[in-house]
Amino acid sequence: METETNVIEIENLVRRYGKLEAVNGLSLSVRRGRCYGFFGRNGAGKTTTIKCLLNLLRPDSGSVRLFGLEPQRNEVRVKSRLCYVPDTIAFYPWMTVADTLKFLAAFRSHWNREIEADLLDRFQLDPNQKASHLSRGQKTQLALIGAVCPEPELLLLDEPTSGLDPIVRREFIQTVIGAYHAGDPEQRTVFVSTHLIAEFEGLIDEFTVIERGRELFSAQAEEARQRFRKIRARFSKPPVGLDLSGAMSVRQAGQEVELLANGNSEQLLERLRAKSPEELRCDSLSLEEIFVAAGTLSKATV
Repeated sequence: METETNVIEIENLVRRYGKLEAVNGLSLSVRRGRCYGFFGRNGAGKTTTIKCLLNLLRPDSGSVRLFGLEPQRNEVRVKSRLCYVPDTIAFYPWMTVADTLKFLAAFRSHWNREIEADLLDRFQLDPNQKASHLSRGQKTQLALIGAVCPEPELLLLDEPTSGLDPIVRREFIQTVIGAYHAGDPEQRTVFVSTHLIAEFEGLIDEFTVIERGRELFSAQAEEARQRFRKIRARFSKPPVGLDLSGAMSVRQAGQEVELLANGNSEQLLERLRAKSPEELRCDSLSLEEIFVAAGTLSKATV
């Protein structure tokens, strides 16, 4: 059995569509047992990157490896160890829900029937309903059940909850993806591409933010929360001569000041304290706020 540390390795990946560079020199690695967030706006290159990992697209240059293997040369070995939920889902329309799951299970050496029954009940999916009659959200639920039941080493999710309503979405993330990962946290890895970052807040260990196919920022989630801070101060009257150079952004409205700090919150707090504020608060940013803030950064500044 392979003893590789990194489940995913991407090095200088480039993929073009004609003159459009969808992915441009992207590098990242995902260690075994991590829940890794892959964040970016629509069109940033997330889906193209995942399709290169799965050998659905061939890179123009650079390399990708899964479990230490090249997917182009070892496609069956690689795909037998992972499950993938794409951003656009389709099933054979003549199959029922039960038929679809039976069909998917036929390709797997392991299938957890208890998880299947539990999730069908949890999502209130009728096993006898045809796939052609399922709503978009129900198709997403069915695809997610099919991905979790084999209990793979790697779960690749591309906008996995975009078709679900908010209540089902939160439940699925916390109780299904969270439970899958917690079932064997040292061996199971999740790689999730999403723009619904807030809903994955409690699960993400590490993440990369990309823009126009390039890495903007990569970090461990807890380190990023410590690095990026929101500072709020209120004064008895509008402050004069306040030096807030080095802040990522500053917003002042009369007696109140709000700013974002990038690793220099203590220095900024010290300057604010020197002006004797009535109130002073410093809070860590959420991952969603960090994602928004990262859009103001260039690779050179992070």
